[in-house]
Amino acid sequence: IDPSEIFVSDGAKSDSANIQGIFSQDCVVAVQDPAYPVYVDSNVISGRTGLAGEAGYEGLVYMPCTEENGFFPELPDRKVDLIYICSPNNPTGAVATKEQLKSFVDYANEHKAVIFFDSAYAAFITDPSLPRSIYEIEGAEKCAIEMNSFSKTAGFTGVRLAWTIVPKALQTEDSEPGKAHALWTRRQNTFFNGASNVVQAGGLAALSKEGREQTDAQVAFYLENARIINEGLKSLGIITYGGGNAPYVWLKTPGGLSSWDFFDKLLGECHVVGTPGSGFGPAGEGFFRLSAFGHRENVEKAVSSIKESLQI
Repeated sequence: IDPSEIFVSDGAKSDSANIQGIFSQDCVVAVQDPAYPVYVDSNVISGRTGLAGEAGYEGLVYMPCTEENGFFPELPDRKVDLIYICSPNNPTGAVATKEQLKSFVDYANEHKAVIFFDSAYAAFITDPSLPRSIYEIEGAEKCAIEMNSFSKTAGFTGVRLAWTIVPKALQTEDSEPGKAHALWTRRQNTFFNGASNVVQAGGLAALSKEGREQTDAQVAFYLENARIINEGLKSLGIITYGGGNAPYVWLKTPGGLSSWDFFDKLLGECHVVGTPGSGFGPAGEGFFRLSAFGHRENVEKAVSSIKESLQI
């Protein structure tokens, strides 16, 4: 990666929404389902998706992430132009293998599609066999744009600092290499004044030797929170996923409850709040997300309340 291919920004969230602005309005968009809502909603706002029905938006290609496929989707069953992938995934906590990412890179290069790869949680990957960047996959520089963030490692969620990589080798169906890079450069120069110097100084501190030691310790702290949540739920017989290489625990709602019914049950019986899986897309129904981002005493108190009070 050349330094000129790295764009400093005010957040991976805004970049993942804004990046679509350099692509044609009639691009066909594929999203993991369940998915981080920004991927879907920003395309809804842009007018790409059509109307919503019971199964989602008619103009989107949903790639279901289920228990059967390990919460990583199969390739689109038709030609698409833009593909959103998040690994480690929010909300499921699933992490793509190199083989899984290679299948999407090969698909994108064959069909001249572009992958938007959200790696905001890459620092939580503890398994050395799992890729932290899509550019570990041969050919990805020709088809993938990667986004990352200081929010999840250095606590910059409210401060806002991130980066997006747009390789000059990236080529779309109807443009030569370098065009996407030039368009994103123009878009950022026109619509964005840059992250503040104060915030960037904080980012440099976070990337220093001392800063890396501190952020690594913080990541380990949150992963321990995830372990505590996972073990507490499993002790009740609740089926869980994620948590090992991600800060989210994705649980299957017990007793066949809907996501929102379980939300009400968890709040009413245990005084614990989480996120209904259905809020992340049609395939999230029947699941629920708990976050490891919190103080240890609050996590332990919540898990204890669940173990003592949840009536299954």
